[in-house]
This record gives sequence, C-alpha cells and structure tokens, in this order.
Amino acid sequence: MAATGSPLTVVLVDDHEGFRRLATRLLTSWGYQVVGEAADGPGGVEAARRLRPDLVLLDVQLPGYDGFTAAGRIRADDAGVGIVLISGRARDDYGDRIAGAHADGYISKEELSPQSLAATLRASGTPRPPTVQHPAPEASAPEASAPESPAPETPGDLPAADDR
Repeated sequence: MAATGSPLTVVLVDDHEGFRRLATRLLTSWGYQVVGEAADGPGGVEAARRLRPDLVLLDVQLPGYDGFTAAGRIRADDAGVGIVLISGRARDDYGDRIAGAHADGYISKEELSPQSLAATLRASGTPRPPTVQHPAPEASAPEASAPESPAPETPGDLPAADDR
C-alpha cells in the first residue's frame, strides 16, 4: 500500500496488451504508479497477492477465469485493496453480476478517465485518488516544428480494436 503522499499503486489486469500499454501510460500521467500487469484471471490474482497494490483495475472478460471470479479471490486475500472492474461493454450488459461482485466499482473502458476513476474510488471509500500534477507548458520558439498530436486523454479517444 502507498504511504501518504505516495502515488497509489496499481495492478492492471487485461488480456489485450495494447490496452495495458495505453492504460499504463494514462494511469502514470494521472499520478498513479503501475506496479504490475497480468493478462488473465489467475495471473491477476497472483500479481495482486505478490505486489499488494492499493488498486486493481480488472477487465471482466479474461482467460483463465473472468474478472468477477478474480475479484472475489483478490478480495479474499486482501479486504482493503481497491478493485475496479473495467470492460468495453456497458454496465447493463452484466446485469446483477456487477452488484454481486467483490469490486468497488465498474467503469467502461470508453469512460475510463481520471475523473471517473477518482469518483469511483471516492464512492467506494478506497484510498484517496492521486492529485494529478500537470507540467507547465514549454515555451516554443516560433521556428519550432509542428507539435506532435496529443496523447489520448482516455482509452475512448482511440479507435476501437476490439469490442472488449
């Protein structure tokens, strides 16, 4: 668990490597520290057990066993860890399974943002979300080349590669 003033530590569990890379970049830019990743349910449970993060972002549809099962096993090991389920599908697609899951909340991947994650963590009583420090814009000389396109703010800003 993070000490006061330290970034919240996160284990990210998703079977799509591209999403894990993007989410790691975004989470880091939002003030979180990604300490581990896994591509399936059993790997996510093991990473959470070994690394003891403050938060586990857990995809619902995973190989091995799904995010609902993984959430229950993670919660049994560590009652204090924050668990947020994520999916490319709408919350309603899962019906009552989300309410019965051992998770603190659910965010669709399209809606994953610093604000939605912080609101979910606050609503669940999970440790404080980080304060995101945005760097000051750099001064650029008039002859500077055209700026690179900005990094996406949320996973929803990218074209969908898969419906998960």
